[in-house]
Amino acid sequence: MTLIKKLIAMATVALAFGANHAGAAPTPANEAPDALVKRISQDVIETAKADKAIQAGDQKRVMELVESKILPYVDFQRMTALASGRFWRDATPEQKQQLSTEFRTLLIFTYSGALSQIKNETLEFKPLRADPTDTEVEVRSQVNVARGEPILLNYRVAKSPANGWKIYDINVLGAWLVETYKGTFASEIGKGGIDGLIKALSEKNKKLANRPLKAAAK
Repeated sequence: MTLIKKLIAMATVALAFGANHAGAAPTPANEAPDALVKRISQDVIETAKADKAIQAGDQKRVMELVESKILPYVDFQRMTALASGRFWRDATPEQKQQLSTEFRTLLIFTYSGALSQIKNETLEFKPLRADPTDTEVEVRSQVNVARGEPILLNYRVAKSPANGWKIYDINVLGAWLVETYKGTFASEIGKGGIDGLIKALSEKNKKLANRPLKAAAK
């Protein structure tokens, strides 16, 4: 288990199933983006630490939690669009939906095993640098680990009138999550178009679904 995967797990998969954990109320209309990210992050880290099934690497337990939520605070469609680059605008609405679903599933499968590895890490958030009228901001934080220097972990968050604040990209150690997938997406699209990328992601997800949780996260 690499530290990078653990960090991304804390930032993506964790946010995905932690958003509405324990019957959390809808996001207050005036909640600041950094307060939103902090609330969700702390909730899921504590959940992962306390849940014995997750700590034991129970894949079914993790996936049930993930899939039982609506993922209200993570804009996976925008993440997918950014990762797809210029090819996104050529995709049909059905292809966009399929691609977003497969990409979300890939992130969950790839990093869910890291949840069982969360032990003593804590998150510390930096003051928000933004104007009240901004609709896109960067929330900055760091992960404090037992040994070594703190690790920078930042979030790009956008606000829309209809959906409020949503996270659409994450930066770990200076690298944005979306950028790490752009090359792979472009390569698959070059070989088989959007449908080829959807097929490749689907096949990858099927393989990950058949692996033990800890093995899938390596």
